[in-house]
Amino acid sequence: MCGIAGWVVRQDGRPREDPAVAEAMAGAMACRGPDEQGVRGGRHVTLVHTRMAVIDLLGGRQPMAADESEDPAATLTYCGEIYNAAELRSDLAGRGHRFRTRSDTEVVLRAYLEWGERCPERLEGMFAFAVWDARTRSLFLARDRFGVKPLYYAETGDGLVFGSEPKALLVHSDVSPEVDLDGLRVLFSMARAPGECVYRSLSDLPPAHTLRFGPDGRLSLRRYWQLEARPHEEDLAGTVATVRGLLESSVARELVSDVPLSVLLSGGLDSSTVAALAARALADGDGGPVRTTTVTYSGYGDNFQPDLVRSAPDSPYARAVAEHIGAEHLEIELTTADLIDPVARRTVLRAQDVPAPFGDMDTSTYQAFAGVRRHSRVALTGESADEIFGGYSWVHIPDLAHEEQFPWVAFEQWHPGTRRGLGQGLLSPAFKDRLDMGSYYAERYAQAMSRIPRLPREGEEERRAREICDLHLTHWLPRLLERNDRLSMVSGLEVRVPFCDHRLVQYAYNIPWAMKTFDGREKSVLRAAARDLLPERVLDRPKAPFPVSQDATYTKALHQELTEVLADPASPVLPLLDLEAARAVVAREGGADLQDWLHRMNVEMVLQVDAWLRELGGDVEL
Repeated sequence: MCGIAGWVVRQDGRPREDPAVAEAMAGAMACRGPDEQGVRGGRHVTLVHTRMAVIDLLGGRQPMAADESEDPAATLTYCGEIYNAAELRSDLAGRGHRFRTRSDTEVVLRAYLEWGERCPERLEGMFAFAVWDARTRSLFLARDRFGVKPLYYAETGDGLVFGSEPKALLVHSDVSPEVDLDGLRVLFSMARAPGECVYRSLSDLPPAHTLRFGPDGRLSLRRYWQLEARPHEEDLAGTVATVRGLLESSVARELVSDVPLSVLLSGGLDSSTVAALAARALADGDGGPVRTTTVTYSGYGDNFQPDLVRSAPDSPYARAVAEHIGAEHLEIELTTADLIDPVARRTVLRAQDVPAPFGDMDTSTYQAFAGVRRHSRVALTGESADEIFGGYSWVHIPDLAHEEQFPWVAFEQWHPGTRRGLGQGLLSPAFKDRLDMGSYYAERYAQAMSRIPRLPREGEEERRAREICDLHLTHWLPRLLERNDRLSMVSGLEVRVPFCDHRLVQYAYNIPWAMKTFDGREKSVLRAAARDLLPERVLDRPKAPFPVSQDATYTKALHQELTEVLADPASPVLPLLDLEAARAVVAREGGADLQDWLHRMNVEMVLQVDAWLRELGGDVEL
């Protein structure tokens, strides 16, 4: 896995060769490519690459040129994994292309030479890349179908700057780090629209899109793939068999690696299914036992308290799965010291570029990835199964599912712990009035609904189920994928997502809701597809999200930090806060509000925003 960046200026623009800026861009993404860095450029274009070698460790160096000439026809900087690379290589070789390496990087480059701007349609996997086409003097950007790999860009006076992460673009002098009120809405949003970014001058290249910057400086944005509404023609048995077959294929393809690999195992249905299929695929290929890794908290087993969405800790279920499939299993036990470690928390904030409302789930995810990295460089996860098979609790609450709102936002407004907004509970009423998140959500929801494909004569229940699936895939999943990307990359770990195989997602998108929940439970079809793979207790386990700490000492540590922020008149977050509410939290040391993880996220978000504002200085419009 890698980081990419660079810039281009139009042909009549001011030429810019600046090795120092290129080096700074590479340095900003060093965690994405700890193995090597590369820069290739000229008067009008510079491409930057940082590499974490996973396939063809010696042959995949970048930026990669199409030939050895001084002005090659095309030059590529690429991040990702192409799971149909072997098939494409064979096809391209048959068309006369000669390969110098085993890398999928060269497959992408020669696919561009053969099919031009339509090449992303043939790629299966996760990717973000930029090609400088010397023949047309244009820069071409592309991103995978679901946005597993990030890609940002910024228009400048006479050119374009791009990169895997905002921090890589912000070192360029033509890119401003300013954040306006719209950016703050994006920051606090739980349903940001494709293309939106917190920083005013930056845009997020939407998933399944390409962007071309021509020699005259003209931009052209094109969507190359989208989900289609199709009649579902298979019965239940056929549907279960097809889901199983697509999953087997996806997992097997994503096991290809020249470095050690693991599966992140929670003991839930999704990750357990991935682990079991990986174990079978490795056994069939004489690849040895699968490695699995689980996260738990010190004292969790003895002191675990069920909450609204977690009925039991993960580790007993994960152990049962690991034993059942014969895995080499590792448990990473996190302590409160791990969660409050200032270096770890600063690393998480810098990795994500902006604050996030998930609290200790982010820190523990980072610590888990770092633990996995000690023995593996690639990990598979169960991400996106909930989005395509209907796993979230709010999907199964009729009043929330049918509300004219993003279902998870409706859930957030319904639950007492998040009624003021996830991570927004300590914001002042005046600032919240300025944000006007209600109008923001209403506008984004209307835009999202207008783009959803539908079938004629589709019943109301099935129509709504399709809409909810689409909303999750376009406005919820991208945030989770980006979070995983940033926190894994800063740990030197590549994370792969078998449930994001576009063939599987397209098929599941059209499975009728009555069939997806045929036994009255969430993810019924997936459970049936995994019936022979997993222990019964795991198959019957209710959906549970990522674990959070229940240690009172962690809450006290947050309380102490909030006390210090409130006591410092120079704290930049103070103008955003409801100071009376914040002081009331401080006064209730050990009280119920801070023990509830949803309430606790309000404090964690305040601390993150304060740290972020200190780094940005005066570039935020408050």
